Amino acid sequence: MQTLTLLELNGIVRQSLLHALPDEYWVQAELSDVRVNPAGHCYVEFVQKDARNHTLVAKARGTVWGNVFRLLRPYFERETGQPFVAGIKVLVKVRVEFHELYGYSLTIVDIDPSYTVGDMVRRRREILRQLEEEGVINLNKELTLSIAPQRVAIISSSTAAGYDDFCNQLRNNPYGLHFSTVLFPAVMQGDKVEESILDVLELIQYRLDEFDVVVIIRGGGAVSDLSGFDTYLLAAACAQFPLPIITGIGHERDDTVLDMVANTRVKTPTAAAQYLISRVYDASLRLEELADTLRNRVMSTLDMQTRRLAEITRQLPHLVALRYMHEKNCHDRLWQRTMSALALTMESRKSQLQLIHQRTKACDIEHILSKGFSLVLKGGRVVTDSMDLHQGDAIHIRMAKGTIVSEVKTIEE
Repeated sequence: MQTLTLLELNGIVRQSLLHALPDEYWVQAELSDVRVNPAGHCYVEFVQKDARNHTLVAKARGTVWGNVFRLLRPYFERETGQPFVAGIKVLVKVRVEFHELYGYSLTIVDIDPSYTVGDMVRRRREILRQLEEEGVINLNKELTLSIAPQRVAIISSSTAAGYDDFCNQLRNNPYGLHFSTVLFPAVMQGDKVEESILDVLELIQYRLDEFDVVVIIRGGGAVSDLSGFDTYLLAAACAQFPLPIITGIGHERDDTVLDMVANTRVKTPTAAAQYLISRVYDASLRLEELADTLRNRVMSTLDMQTRRLAEITRQLPHLVALRYMHEKNCHDRLWQRTMSALALTMESRKSQLQLIHQRTKACDIEHILSKGFSLVLKGGRVVTDSMDLHQGDAIHIRMAKGTIVSEVKTIEE
């Protein structure tokens, strides 16, 4: 039996792979790890995942030597707008290598950026499709931006030139318009963009009443810096944010997912400032037009009322005379009706008094006695019942003329 050392076996494997795979091959894979050492060499780890459950089905180490990496990296990032980092899919040309000490690896000699661009486009489309299915993709676009958005919440890096350009543009606008701005500092490039902007959006959420609009800006830079603005969580948060969002992230060529869900998208921070200035200036012009219209209408109304007052003043003596005659006639008619009513009332009261007098006179005792009646008195009191008298009682019989004093002899019932 032949016995081999490990070095000899690895040498055989190396020679076998060299003869079996002598060419260079285009390979599709995902970068799961990217490291660059001080010498400029880039070490990566390639993986392939199952499309259904995303479990790993293949893995390999890869190397881009420094002289190649210095050319491939800027080319890739310029063409894709995406940094050469873990998590992206790439199409690379590789040589299969096997080293007796370091084992199997792939040496990268070329890269096709169009494959990664296609994957990025696909991912953007997937994010937009998900937002659309959730019914939130157009929510921020449907918000009504204030006609004069002067209270501005700014999301930007405090040291960014784009932030200074934006503020200078607002501050030195040619119309003397006033803007109130508050900076909410955030990381605007790298793998911290999503987390940082989400944090400041939450801060602004607590101060919604203080602002009319949110502006997300960054200055120019590498196209690769845009990847942080192409995430689902950031896009969903901005799409559903209750204030209109304006983006100006400094790139003429590419639209990020964030741009696509924002209320308004402009190219640069300067353009964002110009947009706000233009909108507020248009509002001021409209306000001036309304003020002129109001002023003209007020002057017209005053003029009309002045003429009307002058006409009333001219006619006032005649109107007063007419009014006086009218009131005098009314007074006279009222006086006549009052006197007539008073006369009728007096006549009615006179008849009533005469009737009362007659009735009163008929009830007078002297009148009754004059009719032949008489009153029987006992002890000064009128006797109306014979049972009130007794034999021997002294009584007075009063007649119309004179009084008879008598004594009761008998009483008949």
